[in-house]
Amino acid sequence: MNKRGTANLPLHGGHAPRWLFQRMVKLAGAISESILYEYGSDEFLRRISDPHWFQAFSCVLGFDWHSSGTTTTTCGALKTAINPEKHGIMVAGGKGRASRKTLDEIEIIGDSFSLSPLKIDELIYNSRISAKIDNSCIQDGYNLYHHSFIFTEKGEWAVVQQGLNTEDKYARRYHWLSELVEDPIDEPHQAIACDQQQANTLNMTSHESEDCRDISVDLICDNPEHLRSYFKSKDSAQTLLTDYFNSAEGLGSLDKGDQFEIPDFKNHNTQLHMPKHHPVLDMDLSFREFQVLKDAWEIQPQNYEELISLKGIGPKKIRALALISDLVYGSAPSWKDPVKYSFTHGGKDGFPYPVNREVYDNSIQTLKDALDEAKLDKKERYQAIKRLEKVIHS
Repeated sequence: MNKRGTANLPLHGGHAPRWLFQRMVKLAGAISESILYEYGSDEFLRRISDPHWFQAFSCVLGFDWHSSGTTTTTCGALKTAINPEKHGIMVAGGKGRASRKTLDEIEIIGDSFSLSPLKIDELIYNSRISAKIDNSCIQDGYNLYHHSFIFTEKGEWAVVQQGLNTEDKYARRYHWLSELVEDPIDEPHQAIACDQQQANTLNMTSHESEDCRDISVDLICDNPEHLRSYFKSKDSAQTLLTDYFNSAEGLGSLDKGDQFEIPDFKNHNTQLHMPKHHPVLDMDLSFREFQVLKDAWEIQPQNYEELISLKGIGPKKIRALALISDLVYGSAPSWKDPVKYSFTHGGKDGFPYPVNREVYDNSIQTLKDALDEAKLDKKERYQAIKRLEKVIHS
């Protein structure tokens, strides 16, 4: 599995007017049919997985170039416009509640495509793991609320999903493409496009996190019970040195509110008992969360992909294992936001991100050709081309 890119977009609320959405469906269907006819379903997936092409495509349909609705409504228009029986391609899932129907839709349409049960299970797994990785392994502050899984009658697929940052009210889009599958947990990004970079982003998919991923698996397979001593809740009182004093004469442990006199160290019965480990991580895992780690230990995952695939292994536990890996074994994860490209001419520092102009120009040309061949009346084609030209020269 290979993620093709991400895009940061400001969150715009509301819904597209019915009249606009109906026209978007018509235009999306016409362009999609043209691409499928001229280039085939594999090229259609490549276009969808290209963040630049997807952005231009959504603008041609009628959206502002920087709106978060470019993702949700464009995918919705594609889902309505594309007929699996006619086009040999399915757009499953969507925004909110629709995203929770993705797996059922994959199973139903996969069966109508005459895909084998094994292939359908593989598609379902790819849908799940892509969401799990972008929501848990890349902790950039964006929680997924939209997931579209697009697959063909041959079993090839792409993912377009989007997360929301509730603090800055921005959305970030993630793209995946099956034909570039190498390793879903190690440098899966081909092209990441966004204008904002998040500080202190835990990126367990970075190659720099390879050792940390291995240690995380070892920590689970060695029985996570011994990990308890590394955590301390923020609400817990600070541990004092006097907490570890006791005496052979029965001084024992004292409650926090008790009066305590400094022991007389000339008295050989006074002892200082220090623990083998001291809780140093500024986070805590509940009993139930630790039980998830214990359940994972009983399964004995063979690798990191298998570990994160387990039920209950979410962002908090992934982060906890990464912190202990760094603290105890010196295997630090990557804390760099995996950003490489920008849709604009440069970042806030004024320096442009590298852009593959040949690939970008080819993407625009593909969209132009599709518009020329699309079954549209003269006025609709003219307006769509006008919007595309505006994107090109913006």
